[in-house]
Amino acid sequence: MAPSPDARHDALALLRRAIGLGEGLTALLEGRAEEDQAQDYAALLRRRAAGEPLQYILGEAYFMGLRFRVDERVLIPRQDTELLCELALARKPQNALELCAGSGAVSVALQRLSGCRMTATDISQDALDVARENALANGARLRLLQGDLFHALPAGERFDLILCNPPYLSREDMERLQREVRREPALALYGGEDGLDFYRRLRQDFPQRLEQGGCLLLEVGRGQAQEVCGLFAPYATRVHADLNGIGRVVEVRAPGRYACRDRGGPDKPEK
Repeated sequence: MAPSPDARHDALALLRRAIGLGEGLTALLEGRAEEDQAQDYAALLRRRAAGEPLQYILGEAYFMGLRFRVDERVLIPRQDTELLCELALARKPQNALELCAGSGAVSVALQRLSGCRMTATDISQDALDVARENALANGARLRLLQGDLFHALPAGERFDLILCNPPYLSREDMERLQREVRREPALALYGGEDGLDFYRRLRQDFPQRLEQGGCLLLEVGRGQAQEVCGLFAPYATRVHADLNGIGRVVEVRAPGRYACRDRGGPDKPEK
């Protein structure tokens, strides 16, 4: 079995996939499993041992309590990103935009839980195909547009909330990736030499897309929060820390009366 933070959990999840729950599990424990079930399980274990992420093998991941389809076309949703979605929900948006939407996990959860008008964009048509499946499976209403960041949108369209979890790994980060993460699309991971290319592009274009008093929420990598805040000067910025005290989301507020109701509380300091 490949090194894993929880190899036992992975093995049991693959066992459930191979033989199903209930009688199948009892049969295996009692030595009565069918030969094809045992072979299926062995094949799944080999895939995991070769470094394929558990979520790709199972074809699913959970985010904000919802089930999402995932495969090699999209980044696997992380628990860290739930903070981005929670902050968006706290602002009660009416008309929201997610850039770099990938599997659509954030957009689907935000639309389902807030009822807002939701637009999601991605440069990858493959990713948008997955997002469309996830929207249908979870009963979410999304407008999906293909294109590079804001270029996917009609001219002049504005939003009261924009959120994005862009590629933010540096060249050095990419060279040190765990082998499981190397299976995920590099398009969704690599953010340029220092990891900040997408934030620079967003800084240039977001003022023309954000309503007066609206807010921009950006997920950032470990240690990037202050640099990203500096890129967005002189706009008002705020760093939101995750449960480990790591600066995980940078909030940028446009001038004017705040368009979204803010129910966010004080944050922990970044470690």
